[in-house]
Formats: sequence, C-alpha cells, structure tokens
Amino acid sequence: MDKIYYLASCDTCRKIIKALPNSNRLTFQDIRQDPITPEQLEEMHQLSGSYEALFSKKAQLYKAMDLKNKNLTEADFKKYILEHYTFLSRPVFIIDGKIFIGNSQKNINEVIAVLS
Repeated sequence: MDKIYYLASCDTCRKIIKALPNSNRLTFQDIRQDPITPEQLEEMHQLSGSYEALFSKKAQLYKAMDLKNKNLTEADFKKYILEHYTFLSRPVFIIDGKIFIGNSQKNINEVIAVLS
C-alpha cells in the first residue's frame, strides 16, 4: 500500500501534497492525529536501514532537549520518534516498496516521478 506520513499543520507538507500527481493512490496518515505505531516505524526502518535516517534534527524539541550534545544510539532515535511525532522527518512516503524521507527537492522530485 502506498502511503504518506505527514503533519497536516506543516506548511511544507501541505505544499508538497498539493504538488503531487495522482495523490489519490496514496493513503494519508496525519501523524499528530494518528500516531505512527511501532510496526509502522519498523517497516520504515526496514526500508531506510536506520532510525537515524528517519529522525528530524530540525525538530524544536531536538534543540529544546539539547539532544545534539548527547550521543544518541539507534535505540534512542527509535524511542524519540515513537514518543513524539515531531521527531519523524517529514513527509515520509512509502511507494512501491521504496521509502522517501524528508522534504529535500531531490526527494520530492523522485516522489513526483514515481507517482506520475
């Protein structure tokens, strides 16, 4: 199943979603309203190869909790992502068994190409 994990209140996520072709083939999950489950995170981990790749170091809580000065492990990244939605790098697309993480232009161009 093709899916997007996003935050409805995020302007960047909304802008990206608006630009998507054939977005009707995606299942949308607003991670604030419908938090990711450990099983969903495990699937993302399997596809991405690490929890750190899924972790947002831009999150305000990352700075507020002074996590940049801590030596975080894969277990820490997993724990924080499950504890608070803001730690998931957004949006995350899973399309045709491939994962696309974050909002870089290169990443979004790849998603648009796959959906076209």
